[in-house]
Amino acid sequence: MPDDVISTDMVIIGAGPVGLFAVFEAGLLGMRCHLVDNLDKIGGQCAELYPDKPIYDIPAVPRCTGQELVDNLMAQCHPFEPVFHLKQQAERLERLPDGRWRLTTSEGTALEAPAIVIAAGAGSFVPRRVPLPGAERFEDVSLYYAVRKMETFRNRHLVIAGGGDSALDWTLNLEPLAASLTLVHRRDEFRAAPDSVEKMRRLVAQGRVRLAIGQISALEGEGDRLSAVKVKGTGGEERVPCDALLAFYGLKMELGPVADWGLNLDKNLIEVDTEAFETNQRGIFAIGDICTYPGKLKLILSGFHEAALMCQKAFRYCRPEERLIFRYTTSSTDLQKKLGVA
Repeated sequence: MPDDVISTDMVIIGAGPVGLFAVFEAGLLGMRCHLVDNLDKIGGQCAELYPDKPIYDIPAVPRCTGQELVDNLMAQCHPFEPVFHLKQQAERLERLPDGRWRLTTSEGTALEAPAIVIAAGAGSFVPRRVPLPGAERFEDVSLYYAVRKMETFRNRHLVIAGGGDSALDWTLNLEPLAASLTLVHRRDEFRAAPDSVEKMRRLVAQGRVRLAIGQISALEGEGDRLSAVKVKGTGGEERVPCDALLAFYGLKMELGPVADWGLNLDKNLIEVDTEAFETNQRGIFAIGDICTYPGKLKLILSGFHEAALMCQKAFRYCRPEERLIFRYTTSSTDLQKKLGVA
């Protein structure tokens, strides 16, 4: 094995709630996990799309937000020291001569394991891009879909497009750094937290942020450098000078490279058995919203059940010479020691 290849027991694609619970179940059985996710944070859809939205159907938890659920799952799996590879997409998968799998990410990270677990929700989250011809030539130079470093936007003339939490949050955070800032949204109603909307309107009233109601209809610039955007509203079209555009149109889900891994697919979902949630490829499992089988319910609690059964089968690939002994956390001193509660 090359020095730069990471060897582990289980590689989990997707760091959402189901992937995190799989870490816990694997850890109870002594299996080590690495997780790959193309988002820049842990938590998947819960953390990215509805961190403050209440969830009411987690067993024994009458109410929690998406972020609270993620935080609790992180605390639960913390004793097992999962390793996260964020902002990376799972790209290439190949079977090795010894029967294990090698997964390579978009950043060139190579991981080898007997068990690969796809827990990517309904697919990878990717940003909705500006739907204008030639927009891609400005990407990463003057057109952005995420903020990696705030200093990138210091003293720049910014246009932020969108009406959700991301657009409003970055309007508030970048306004002190920017030379000028215009927020563009198709209507004068926002899907963001009321407090953020109120703060934004206060900045608009003070003349520190400009609010343009309409849709971006054209991009102007030379090469990869923006000079202005055109905004079309009910009163016509106006030109807004800028040298950076941040577009927060939300995320969409794509199956991505997983579609080319030789798995049985049914309408972009992965078919699995209901004994261990294994795919048609030995050692590759799918759990959570991305898998399908007769009677499947797209619920987080269903994904937790799938993770538990999956780990029982994955153990046999990871520890073929060891006997699997089923134990309860309530009565097993060994498991309680692993959890740090003995």
